[in-house]
Amino acid sequence: MESESYTKQQAIADFAEYVSPQKVRAYQSLGVDFVPGRREGVRIWDLDGSRCLINLRSSGGVFNLGHCPPSMIKALKGALDHVDVGDHILMSAARAKLARRLAELTPGDIQYTIFSSSGGEAIDVALKLARGYTGRPGVISAVHGYHGHTGMALAATDGYSEKFGPLAPGFRRIPFGDAGALEAAVDGQTAAVIMETIPATAGFVFPPDDYYPRVRQICDRYGAVMILDEVQAGLGRTGRLWAIDEWGVVPDVLVLGKGMSGGVYPMSATCYRPFLQSFFDADPFVHLSSFGGSDLGCTVCLAMLNEISQPEFLARVNAMGDRFAAGLSQLREAHPEVMTGFRQKGLMIAVLMSDRRCGPAMTRALGERGVLALFANYDPSVLQVMPPLIITPEDIDIVLEAMDGALGAVGHHLNQGAATR
Repeated sequence: MESESYTKQQAIADFAEYVSPQKVRAYQSLGVDFVPGRREGVRIWDLDGSRCLINLRSSGGVFNLGHCPPSMIKALKGALDHVDVGDHILMSAARAKLARRLAELTPGDIQYTIFSSSGGEAIDVALKLARGYTGRPGVISAVHGYHGHTGMALAATDGYSEKFGPLAPGFRRIPFGDAGALEAAVDGQTAAVIMETIPATAGFVFPPDDYYPRVRQICDRYGAVMILDEVQAGLGRTGRLWAIDEWGVVPDVLVLGKGMSGGVYPMSATCYRPFLQSFFDADPFVHLSSFGGSDLGCTVCLAMLNEISQPEFLARVNAMGDRFAAGLSQLREAHPEVMTGFRQKGLMIAVLMSDRRCGPAMTRALGERGVLALFANYDPSVLQVMPPLIITPEDIDIVLEAMDGALGAVGHHLNQGAATR
């Protein structure tokens, strides 16, 4: 079938017939029965050209540099003239250069990297490494934590794992941000403590200021490996290169994904401190991944890191965060019946609303006004605002105007509902 004659209606019909009818019904119920066609910068266009949306989702950070970023496309096209995915069993110059750059940029003495194709796979690597190094089975993660849908990552994830049991044993969850609960849970059989530095699917929740220093102390006391998942929060999203820099703590393992792709080639990374490397002394080939750290992906990822690590890039992220904060403060005052506040670090923003009905209603109302934003899965009273890091002041003003109208519409809907009860 020629792409020019493949209509939006046909795409929706085929998606329902051959991919997922349930997802199509869900998209339609939220008013986002949208099939991306053209895409550029912070915007995506419907396949039939009838709608354009500013993307405040960024696929969880995949599109940190926007859609189809010219610099990433140039890097990929240039690499295609010389290399392919490479053979994972051999050494790789592209992998070596990228790993060295990550060692230069990651916190503390983190030195080594294992590359993967997805965040879930990279989490699996981290947990396998922790168990292999310590010889222990126990893994502690957070209630409402999300780490992916692959094997061990799924066992560490809340809310989804129960549907696929029985899962890998040895996993338990504690409330996020509660150092006392962590202290009570860790023991001599704990291989790892794994947390999202800022839990994303929970609604961008921030821990107490002393939480991560205490996590570090507890892990050190019991010999547990401290793993931080920055698949969404890392790579400049918070206005710092790494979200954990906010708390001045060095984890044993830092997991990266999504934005590692530059928006054009799947990449993730498990970066870790030197002491863990001894696990591979007995068998350096104990973990393999055919497409992990492909030469093409590494070339793109290196170009991405060199772009976002520039001081002016992060300064701009913080300036755009400040612009959002000023506008959201005004919206909170204008719509107190719907918007109760917001949490923010850089361009990772949670808009807090009065009840759980508001999230789905805001997603629909914003879609009608040209903005794509989703509510937090574990807390639908939170609207997640996660635009590409290249968003402009003009685009932010358009978003804030759309949010003003959407909040007004949702407030009117809530008031009508209250009047009919």
